[in-house]
Amino acid sequence: MTNKYKRRILIFLFIPMLLVIPFFTEDLMLRIISAIVLIIYVGFIIFLRDSSKAADVVQITETPKQSDTFELSDDNYETDDGEDFKIISTNKNIEVITAESFKSGFSKSNKDFFKPPDFKKSFDSIVHEELPKDVNQDEQFGFALEKILSVVKEAYLAHTAAFFWYNKNKKRLTLEKYISSSTQITQRKFDLEDDIIGRIVQKEEPEILTDIPANAEADLIRYYTQPQGIKSFIGVPLYYGKSLTGVLALDSKVNDAFGIEQVYTLGKIVRVISVIINLFEEKFSESQAEQRLKTLVDILSYDKKYESESELIHSIEIAMQGLLDWDAFTLVTYRHNDQKFKTTKIINKTSLKYVGENLEIELSGTFVGRAILSNTPVKIDDTAQTDVPRFAKTEDVSFDGSFLAVPLVYDDQNYGILCFESLKKNSYSNNDVTFIRNATKIFAFILHSYSTINILKSLLSVDVETKALNYDSFIERLTIDLVRSKELGIQGAVALIRIDDFLEQESLFEGDPFPKILRAVAQMIKDEITPLNLFGRISEKVFAVYFFNTAPKDVFLWAEKLRIKIARKLIAVVSKQTTFTVSIGVAATSEKLDVQEILLNAELALKKALEKGGNTVKIIN
Repeated sequence: MTNKYKRRILIFLFIPMLLVIPFFTEDLMLRIISAIVLIIYVGFIIFLRDSSKAADVVQITETPKQSDTFELSDDNYETDDGEDFKIISTNKNIEVITAESFKSGFSKSNKDFFKPPDFKKSFDSIVHEELPKDVNQDEQFGFALEKILSVVKEAYLAHTAAFFWYNKNKKRLTLEKYISSSTQITQRKFDLEDDIIGRIVQKEEPEILTDIPANAEADLIRYYTQPQGIKSFIGVPLYYGKSLTGVLALDSKVNDAFGIEQVYTLGKIVRVISVIINLFEEKFSESQAEQRLKTLVDILSYDKKYESESELIHSIEIAMQGLLDWDAFTLVTYRHNDQKFKTTKIINKTSLKYVGENLEIELSGTFVGRAILSNTPVKIDDTAQTDVPRFAKTEDVSFDGSFLAVPLVYDDQNYGILCFESLKKNSYSNNDVTFIRNATKIFAFILHSYSTINILKSLLSVDVETKALNYDSFIERLTIDLVRSKELGIQGAVALIRIDDFLEQESLFEGDPFPKILRAVAQMIKDEITPLNLFGRISEKVFAVYFFNTAPKDVFLWAEKLRIKIARKLIAVVSKQTTFTVSIGVAATSEKLDVQEILLNAELALKKALEKGGNTVKIIN
């Protein structure tokens, strides 16, 4: 038995002694005293035992040991067998977020977010979406506006998000872009009325409707083709500068879907749209100015040569691509031979039916005729509002839009008309007309110069480049000589001399070597003829020589001699020297008066020479 149990037995033996005292004495005081002492004694035992346990518990909670196991030990207090206990931590590793575990913990929590397999691909397709190719400034703005409307519709859980332009002069609204869950909405124009959009324009302030009656929807909201069950509406005006330019509108099929806070946020959005409009305007103005400047500089380039009508027309066509936006372009020129204005060049970018080339312009009762007679530009903002034809009453044009006709006038003389047509109405401004009129004065001067040169050439009897007779003069002189030869009964012959193609040699030189070759061949022919011969240039590469009072066989020998001389002649082109060849066809003229028949025979002989590979002489008697 331990000392602890002995002390407990002695303490509890004192209790029976106090209980026995009342039974062995009759003194009331002793009984009372023994009862009080017994109560106090028992109370102290109970109190002291509970207080010692409480003190031990407080000590355990307030001063735990640093080890994972807590043991109660007290030199003055002994526990009974089996009453000792240990407090063991359920988690030996205490979780503490440190700098090293911060990132790993964040990554771990991030992994819990579910990502679909095409998460990155779908996001990249949105943020890297490219602008449509070959689009103008209006289409680029429409692309950006469509993306904004899409975001606004999703953010506000709207049924439709739409943007309207407002034309103050015509008091008309145009539905520019919309994103809608409905298919019963179309882009069209609306006259300004007392509907909800019209009220926004008239008051120039936002409007909110929170409970739209079903029977009033069609009157309040006019951009649907039939009622949609719309219950809520919100619209805010857009300002460009100081004037109202557009309206941003949202609707919903839910009652009370919009409030004052949405008005303020939509105000920020329309402000962003107005800034985008301004940026587009500045960008378009700068790019258009640069493009126009480049076009004008190219027109005035020093190396431009307009040696033929086709080159001149092609140059005008290229220039018009950069000066103005259009869907159809027509160049009308004055034909001196016919003394009429006709369409010379037509470019139609659309798949719609338009006029063709060589259409005679009716001066009376047409847009182009009015421009010709008055030497004043004609600008039509909407061709659908008039029955006046563009070029002629017999024209067949299947689309409407804007039309602009600018005359090419130099020294009070009209040389042609530049006609532009766009599918968009009101496409051309007065500033565009002024610019085109001033910019195209250079074309009026070029047409004037080209026309004057052609007139002067028609008065000349010789070719400017080779000093040989031109085609008309050669035919006229040959006709006279044929009559003389027949009356005198003498023979003669015609030789056609053609410069062989030199495509392979041409690639060896910088620029075009043909003009120098042409002059060299013409000079060698002149050196081999006499004053009795006629020498003319009848086409670009073909010369003709008529031999008066000469036998065809002698002409054949002369042609062979000339062919060999040209083939052996070294001609310097730039820094290189090379040789070129000719093919010659000879035809007799004895007892013949038909010039065309003689030339036809000479051409047949020349064709046979070319079929032999060139550098050959053939004769037809």
